[in-house]
Amino acid sequence: MEIDLGKVPFTMDFHPSDNIVTAGLINGDLHLYRFNADSSPQRLLEIHAHSESCRAARFINDGHAIITGSSDRSILATDLETGSPIARLENAHEDAIFSLINLTESTVATGDDQGCVKVWDTRQRSCCNSFNVHDDYVSDMTFASDSMKLLSTSGDGTLSVCNLRTNKIQSQSEFSEEELLSVVIMKNGRKVICGTQNGTLLLYSWGFFKDCSDRFTALSPNSIDSLLKLDEDRVITGSENGLISLVGILPNRVIQPLAEHSEYPIECLAFSHDRKYLGSISHDQLLKMWDLDDLLQNSGNAQNDQAPVSDSDSDAMDMDAKPPKSRKGAKRKNEHANDATSSFFADL
Repeated sequence: MEIDLGKVPFTMDFHPSDNIVTAGLINGDLHLYRFNADSSPQRLLEIHAHSESCRAARFINDGHAIITGSSDRSILATDLETGSPIARLENAHEDAIFSLINLTESTVATGDDQGCVKVWDTRQRSCCNSFNVHDDYVSDMTFASDSMKLLSTSGDGTLSVCNLRTNKIQSQSEFSEEELLSVVIMKNGRKVICGTQNGTLLLYSWGFFKDCSDRFTALSPNSIDSLLKLDEDRVITGSENGLISLVGILPNRVIQPLAEHSEYPIECLAFSHDRKYLGSISHDQLLKMWDLDDLLQNSGNAQNDQAPVSDSDSDAMDMDAKPPKSRKGAKRKNEHANDATSSFFADL
């Protein structure tokens, strides 16, 4: 199943409880579609949400609204039923917004091109935390809810950990030679996996963030622009060559290629609410939804057939050992060229 969006998409998200998907486009538009297995997707909304590219979008308030962040530095909340703006915050950041994630039922986090991360509280109707944590764009974020730790990766080559209880930057890794583009937490919170510009997966042990404890290079040289955790032992990767792969962690190995979206970089991967579909977007202007069961049906055999490529990290001991260009970065530069051609929570 696929949807022709008409413009290059930068972000997508699935509704938390319904067969609805949203996409944010390079021209600032926001699209909303309803989908079913036995019919063509139906467009529900098309609104011009931002004056510049819509880089990040997430459903909030149990799916009753969509929050978006843009390179025009604004944040917008849109009513799902009417498509009307609920509230807009201009100049939410000092620079273009690059990333956005949900944290709790009442908080979201945004990251910008200068490396600043902000946390917004919808109940207090304000920005409750701000961290000037990176020297370049915040490429991705993930949240450890049990410890209230917000992890972020950046084009400056670092992984950072912000403690939302103490409002402090708790830890930051040494600078990597490559941009860090994506991040997930795996192994029941014991490992943090980062995708890089040169296609290496960096594994960090929780609590030991200065240096990675393992490096997995089988996907090189294609940058790993998107990571989506399937379970505690397997992650789905989206690469700059358009390939979607299933990768095992500890032992580290490429279990199998799952799909090829196109020859262009994978901008985002996401699961539908029931995990029936895996969604992907790329520069071919298509949003594709893959039947996840069909993709995974041969993964068991492939996993048995493939020998581990790397298993140097110990899952039992979380001790760091000294470890011997990004399409997201290129996207920002291309985005501006393409754009040339082509009181926020008060009402929530």
